[in-house]
Amino acid sequence: MVQRGDIQERMEPAIRMRCVGSPEIEKYQEDDTEPPATKYNREGILGFFSGIERTAADEIECLAANISFTEEEEAVVRRKLDLRILPIVLISWIFDQLDRINIGNAHVLSGFNKKYGIETNQQWTLLLSVFYIGYCLLEIPSNILQRHIGANRFFFLSLSWWGLSSLSFVYGRRYIVAIILRILLGIGEAGFYAGMIYYLSFWYNRRELAFRISLCTTGTIPGWLGGFMAYGLARLHSPVLSGWQFLYLIEAIPSLVMAIVVLLWLPPFPFAAPFLTKRQRAIAVARLRDHRPKSHGGTSGWQAFKLVVKDPHSWGFALLYSSFVRVLTPCNVCIAAISYFLPTLIEQFGFTPIQAQVLTSGPYVSGMLFVWFQAWHSDKTQDRGFHVMGSSFVAFSGYVILAIYEQKNHRVSYVATYLVVAGTYSFFPLVMSWAANTMAPTPKRGVGTAFMVSLSNVATIAAPQVYFDPGDSFRRAHAMFAGFMLLTFSSAFILRTQFAYLNKKRDRVLAILPREERQKLEGTPRLEDIADSDLRFRYMT
Repeated sequence: MVQRGDIQERMEPAIRMRCVGSPEIEKYQEDDTEPPATKYNREGILGFFSGIERTAADEIECLAANISFTEEEEAVVRRKLDLRILPIVLISWIFDQLDRINIGNAHVLSGFNKKYGIETNQQWTLLLSVFYIGYCLLEIPSNILQRHIGANRFFFLSLSWWGLSSLSFVYGRRYIVAIILRILLGIGEAGFYAGMIYYLSFWYNRRELAFRISLCTTGTIPGWLGGFMAYGLARLHSPVLSGWQFLYLIEAIPSLVMAIVVLLWLPPFPFAAPFLTKRQRAIAVARLRDHRPKSHGGTSGWQAFKLVVKDPHSWGFALLYSSFVRVLTPCNVCIAAISYFLPTLIEQFGFTPIQAQVLTSGPYVSGMLFVWFQAWHSDKTQDRGFHVMGSSFVAFSGYVILAIYEQKNHRVSYVATYLVVAGTYSFFPLVMSWAANTMAPTPKRGVGTAFMVSLSNVATIAAPQVYFDPGDSFRRAHAMFAGFMLLTFSSAFILRTQFAYLNKKRDRVLAILPREERQKLEGTPRLEDIADSDLRFRYMT
């Protein structure tokens, strides 16, 4: 039987004395069902925002540093994680995206525009853009707060806030109210996406993360469901509510219900997972030897922010994921634009508003399959850069076809939307898992992923403005986004080349080190994850 998990880590003196050679370790080798003793530093209402005591975390980390386990045991733990963690994350993400993009489905229905006084395309694009004001400003603080209070409490706050904001659209009126509600919706969703990526990195290793992200946080599933739901709900009418109001009502209430589910059943960290035995919790921690996340300790949020800002790779990922407004604007702006405007674009092909709702589902279904394949193959080959370049080429082809055939052949243009959705949405798991696998230690990873999303959404504020002129069937916008995809391709190529060079350079440096220094470096016990500046760290390419 293959034994795995024999990892030595650098430990604080007190912890090391208690862990290494302790007779208690033998007691914990046996499977037991003792629930984790997770306690918070304060009680009461204010205690909701207090940090988790590190006693239970230290105990599990001590066991993880000394434990040996088989591949079969690891498979059992991974299966339990998939059955408990992924469904909750997936459903939460679907509600997040439905509440965000349902405004695109509501816009093609005249009742929504009439009630909120939306008469021009400029009013519409401004309404889309203001969502990202609070979203951008609170992204980094949200990830810091999540690690402090635990993911279950943070996501409870997030789901509750945006659920109430979305529900308020049912009863609001006037354009200024719509602006305020969109800003509040953005505040509620701040930190949720980057926080989910950060959260999954505490549970899955490099060979698992991209595919899990693709299962849980791809926008194709909400886009597919949103189209069908809008098609059905738009036909509903009552003496009190019209079809678009049912759309907001049906999609907001589940978010509030899901907030309770997340609070009660989503574990904040592996050491606090009640569905795992104590030994399995230790295996869940020990198997993440490739990036070794820590729930406690390490650098402060401000120190992690400085590490991120000083690292040119952080800016490279920010450029790749999006960047600055219209001059440098790769994948995220294209995703935002296509998610908001896909119903409008399809309506331009000569379909009715109701037909446009259901026809959006086709591109999203095919896109979902492509996203899953790209992420699965990326994990299998341990490559991110070439896969990102491939996705950018697929999206580039779709935008070129739209720019050329928009007014000439509606069938060809509709097929092109399949390429656009497949290419752009596959960036989510590829780029975010690439960044999460590249940034270390844990506090830098949390701030870094939030930094990427925050900067990218500064550009996303401008994304709706690109589709400003329906007079030319948005051909200029399509051509602009085709150019953005070329920029994405170039950014991915540069990052991958740089990481490959650094890995080879570190191999050469280690090879020429004196034997004593190399043995000392390789044999240093370490409990915490190493920084990405460490000679032993290897970037994923």
